[in-house]
Amino acid sequence: MTLLDTIPSLDLADFTSGDATRKAKFVQDLGAAFNNIGFVAIKNHGLSDDNTTKLYDTVQKFFYSPDELKQKYAIEGIAGQRGYIGKGKETAKGFKVADLKEFYHVGQPKVDDGDPIWEEYPDNVFPNELPDFEKDTLHTYRTLESAGKNLLRAIALYLELPEDYFEDKVKHGNSILRAIHYFPIPNPDDLPEGAVRAAAHGDINLITLLMGASAEGLEVLRTDGKWIPITSLPDYVVVNVGDMLDRLTNHKLKSTIHRVVNPPKEKLGTSRFSIPFFMHPRSEMNLTCLESCVDATHPKMYVDMTAGEFLNERLIELGLKK
Repeated sequence: MTLLDTIPSLDLADFTSGDATRKAKFVQDLGAAFNNIGFVAIKNHGLSDDNTTKLYDTVQKFFYSPDELKQKYAIEGIAGQRGYIGKGKETAKGFKVADLKEFYHVGQPKVDDGDPIWEEYPDNVFPNELPDFEKDTLHTYRTLESAGKNLLRAIALYLELPEDYFEDKVKHGNSILRAIHYFPIPNPDDLPEGAVRAAAHGDINLITLLMGASAEGLEVLRTDGKWIPITSLPDYVVVNVGDMLDRLTNHKLKSTIHRVVNPPKEKLGTSRFSIPFFMHPRSEMNLTCLESCVDATHPKMYVDMTAGEFLNERLIELGLKK
């Protein structure tokens, strides 16, 4: 089953074309997808096949490195927000068994512009042994952040907000590029009871942009309770609503539960790689439900809090922060 069988496919060039009709249709189609299943496939996002191939090659070299090398980039005291996060460190909300993965976080690249937000962010760390790692990850970060900003402009228009509503909220936002290695389990008997590559969860952030993974496994929970497999196509990124946008819109735009299931036993000994970009706002963004999304039929579902407060709450639930 291909991605196009399961979730809507849109062309970001329709939004940026300068053609008012194409732009308006993109806005409505994106909003309808996010209102319905919370997922959409987007092409013309800015990443070339060459960019993607190079990044995956670099990431795989890191994760195939000895544990001693990887541990050099595990930074204590920052709740896993930068650098390497090892096996068994993250447990999905509501689950007791850790996900079968290790990952690497690259955050907002700092610029010297006097913005006080930089005091909140730890410095990025890059493996010295892989000189292309910094270049490849930061290029991907900036490209997907740019695509994400265009998608947020479309979302703002769908919500009948000013097109630039999210601009100041995501400027130097706390976004994360996460390179994930779902590591092999050579002996099925070593598989912890109940453990999966990524247990069912919703993302924390505003939106997630997911580059095509190296193997199948991603599934989305449809409103009728059926799990739908999503296999990404080469020219697309998969974009989904995160919990912050769900809160802001009082569940009008839906953060859909998804998971990464284990492969068949004969493939448990193989790796899976995936690289999502989690688009976060600045910590001070107010996530109070928009008044336009609250009425007698749709009463307010969420307590008021900032993005920073919500992120802190979720990091504790995930076991990354004490």
